[in-house]
Amino acid sequence: MLAERMNTFSGSPTSALIAKVAELRAEGKDIISLNVGEPDFGTPDYIKCGAIKAIVDNFSKYTAGNGIIELRRLISKKLHEDNNLEYTTDEICATVGAKQAIFNSIMALVDPGDEVLLPVPCWVSYTEMIKFAGAKPVFVDVEAETFDLDIEALEKAVTTKTKAIVICTPNNPTGAVYSEGTLRKLADLACKYDFYIITDEIYEKLIYDDAKHFSIASISKDVWNRTLTVNGFSKAYAMTGWRIGYVAANKTIIDAIKKIQSQTTSATSAISQKAAVAALSGPQHDLEVMVAEFDKRRIYLLQRLAEMPGVSCAKPRGAFYLLPDFSCYFGKKYRGREIKDAVDFANILLEAVLVALVPGEAFNIKGKVRLSYSNSMENLKEAMDRIQTFVRELE
Repeated sequence: MLAERMNTFSGSPTSALIAKVAELRAEGKDIISLNVGEPDFGTPDYIKCGAIKAIVDNFSKYTAGNGIIELRRLISKKLHEDNNLEYTTDEICATVGAKQAIFNSIMALVDPGDEVLLPVPCWVSYTEMIKFAGAKPVFVDVEAETFDLDIEALEKAVTTKTKAIVICTPNNPTGAVYSEGTLRKLADLACKYDFYIITDEIYEKLIYDDAKHFSIASISKDVWNRTLTVNGFSKAYAMTGWRIGYVAANKTIIDAIKKIQSQTTSATSAISQKAAVAALSGPQHDLEVMVAEFDKRRIYLLQRLAEMPGVSCAKPRGAFYLLPDFSCYFGKKYRGREIKDAVDFANILLEAVLVALVPGEAFNIKGKVRLSYSNSMENLKEAMDRIQTFVRELE
């Protein structure tokens, strides 16, 4: 008999889809993955060299649970220069990816019975992490056209049980970049009703057009004190498999997070920490090249989607996702199989033309699918050709 808590939350649907795609590829099928939330670029060479040097130097022992001081100093410097945030090295904890930083943050703050606001659509794991803590996720729709935060709706959702809000900007899955004005209004709410803000800023460097990233903790000392700023190296430096992220907050919160981490994973990989040191201290040219390429792909996919009758898609200004609405095809059939919702659309599309997308239901939104442009332009063109062929065959 498994623990009762296993009935309170579910596994990640995006991870399950990644596993399914791997199985299909092992069977020899030519799958084009537009479902994966990671850069298709390799980790820059100078970062690899930093890791190789660590291995050669036998830097492979346990480190301090919150990360080596060299890394925490560089993170502190980065937060000051890029985000106008002041954190000492004792107010920063390196983690096993940003995912662990978010999990530890929720576990440190939230009690059973508490409520946590979640603007939706949202990343798949926030919901289940909140449930794991015994708390209740309270879903609040964002603005329908822009995917910006609906401050009025958020205020209506606040109760005496509200403990925190989790936001992601730039956003997964919408690509929205929350403006400074919107975040200042959210900060006012947090101060008025006394709740914490967990802000996931992992896509910070992936922004386009005239978008500007703004860190909510920079607004005031009061907002800083109630904010947990999460970031990492997976997206900006193509280091998803290195599992290195961090969280910055006041020392009381960080001490609690360190306590959780000391009894679970301990520190993240020593070698990955040295690679992260290289990432922050080295040239940023590879990042600039990657962002420019993502921007080209973004524009191309928006053009292709605009050519599909009935399909609509908001223009994202960050991350590497599109969230098009394919509901115009619901009720139609593909070779006798009816498409009732986005889950059917994604499943039948994968089986029929071997293109993998994530249905919006994974992110608590219906009618849409998440499409990642972290793939080569050649593959994106082929994928869109396949999708176009698929929808033309619908009856």
